[in-house]
Amino acid sequence: MRILSSKKLQPNHRQFLLNAGLAVLEADFISISYKPFELNDISPNLIFTSQNAFKSFSENEKAGDYKSHPVFCVGSKTREAIEKAGFKVLAFAEYAEGLAEIIIKDYTGESFTFFSGSMRRDTLPDALANAGIAFNEIEVYETVLSPQKINAPLDGILFFSPSGVESYLKENSIGNAVCFCIGNTTSKALEGITSTIVIANKPTVENVVVQCVNYYRNL
Repeated sequence: MRILSSKKLQPNHRQFLLNAGLAVLEADFISISYKPFELNDISPNLIFTSQNAFKSFSENEKAGDYKSHPVFCVGSKTREAIEKAGFKVLAFAEYAEGLAEIIIKDYTGESFTFFSGSMRRDTLPDALANAGIAFNEIEVYETVLSPQKINAPLDGILFFSPSGVESYLKENSIGNAVCFCIGNTTSKALEGITSTIVIANKPTVENVVVQCVNYYRNL
């Protein structure tokens, strides 16, 4: 079975696939470019929905001035990075929908600054706006599509973001390949294209790899 990962994998993740007897192709279908930005008009609470957003924020020379600000974030890996940097995560969820529910339920009187990317989904800001919660948004990184043609036949494809799906489809088709997706938002990008989708139990790269190995092990 030949598997394509739509992003370069860590060596241990790649080896896990190889040890399962799978042939592995890798290519980065998106790239991230950090943007210069000013830390002005920052609200008492900070929101990050990706590791890329926090990494870009943390590289700003004034980022350390905001360590006393509570942080709300999406994803366990994002949470780990934030806490490792010495910031306090007040609330987190694995998906933007879940974080929006927490904020609307428990923090309606608060105000927030949302650090986002150029291709962020509307889920969180729309939910906050509809609930009348005060927030401003600072775009701190840009997602750049890097489509490339894959000529080899594929049995499975690992997808880690909707933008990764979009980039892949610019030069390729899904065909009969099984699509292994990091989460529901990524899988929705494949609606109407294929129904052969396996969604990770947790939105992590590791779990996507595990789901792929288990799928072919159980055939």
